Amino acid sequence: MRVTVIQLLFSVFFLPTILGAGGPEQVHIAVGKDVNSMVINWVTQQPAGTPQVQYGPQSPSQMQDGTTVDFEYNGVHKYMHTVTLTNLLPATVYYYKVGSTSGWSQQFQFKTFPSGNNFQFRVCVFGDLGYLNGTSLPFLIDAAEKGDFDMVVHVGDIAYDLHTDNGERGDLYMQNLEPLASRVPYMVVAGNHEDDGKNFSHYQNRFTMPGYDNQFYSFEIGPVHFVTISTEYYGYFYEYGHQPVLNQYSWLQGDLQKADSNRAQVPWIVGFQHRPFYCSNDNSFECAAFENTLVRTGYEEMPGLEPVLTQYSMDLAFWGHEHSYERFLPVNNRTVYNGSGNPYHNAPAPTYVVSGSAGCHTPKASFGPPNPASAFRSDDFGYSLITVYNHTHINVQQISVEKGGVIDEIWLIKDLGHKMTSEGLTGTPFPPAELGMKCSFRDTNCRREAEKFRSIRFGGLVP
Repeated sequence: MRVTVIQLLFSVFFLPTILGAGGPEQVHIAVGKDVNSMVINWVTQQPAGTPQVQYGPQSPSQMQDGTTVDFEYNGVHKYMHTVTLTNLLPATVYYYKVGSTSGWSQQFQFKTFPSGNNFQFRVCVFGDLGYLNGTSLPFLIDAAEKGDFDMVVHVGDIAYDLHTDNGERGDLYMQNLEPLASRVPYMVVAGNHEDDGKNFSHYQNRFTMPGYDNQFYSFEIGPVHFVTISTEYYGYFYEYGHQPVLNQYSWLQGDLQKADSNRAQVPWIVGFQHRPFYCSNDNSFECAAFENTLVRTGYEEMPGLEPVLTQYSMDLAFWGHEHSYERFLPVNNRTVYNGSGNPYHNAPAPTYVVSGSAGCHTPKASFGPPNPASAFRSDDFGYSLITVYNHTHINVQQISVEKGGVIDEIWLIKDLGHKMTSEGLTGTPFPPAELGMKCSFRDTNCRREAEKFRSIRFGGLVP
């Protein structure tokens, strides 16, 4: 009943906004290059004056100018405005308005993170949230307004799709998201649905992440080094070539090496990407197929991601793509490590979570037989919450919006100075699995590469 009531309220209060009047819309914020900065983005459908943000801790008394991009897609123009606020006070509520001489928004607010490297905060994570049937969105907005989390990470597949109807779908989605994304940082990850046929142009122009075309980047908050990776460089290498994969991998190696050497100050490394290394949904296309397997293992000159994440001891990572929730035991190279009473205490391998059940127009993902690493799974609509307590404890919960509460929970505990290693431990290997040959959208280039990949695998099994 609770879901029905809130969805009804959502349908009343979040009817599609009539866009195109020329004023600011789709206001959203993101963490800048450090926790003392905040990036504010918004859109106008018509040209406007110099973009500005009025802001301040008691009232919007300060002013900061920004920049505008005239973004054209299939002949339709949108004006993307960006302002970066720097030298913000820690743990402070700021009030702000966005606009120009052409018109101003209503007043919004956000709160900055505390200073230091050992404070508690909460991150909301979800993937695959659409404009149509975005079941979790009213719950997410309600939770944000109550202060249940301090930041959001959307692990790909945004709006379904940002570019649909020449961007109108993206406009409607971002306008509905505004009550959340104007209040807490909304960090994004590229998914396969962000590929708009023009090098992810909507994704690149609508958001401002602290990195390379919003595809890969890192930032630190308190005791956590966050890393975002694009699996779509792998998923579409047959369109964009190998070089984007190689550029990202070179950056990732350097970033993780630096983060791993700074564990005394920032002990946790948490990652986000769209496509999973592992899943147990009932479709080999997703869980044991070429498109996802090459992300994990690599292909031709492109190195896979799993070895480097394990090498530098990534503690926790979240994925989307599958429209379900699934938590895994510590796992590496198709071998699960579950030999202790609490495998998440000083875990010998990374812990992975699929959180792609926020809700979209497609049906829920059904499950097949669980693989040896699968610890809990659910097809309930919902989202994940990470609570970073301190240098040694992280809590992960899955919230079901259908059941109205927590349906899964774990604690990651790491003794100070612990170094992740599976050396000397006996893990349980996955049983052999046939390499799936299906490709997204039945792409002929992908099929050709999949056949080549299969031909180099003895017996056509998943490596």
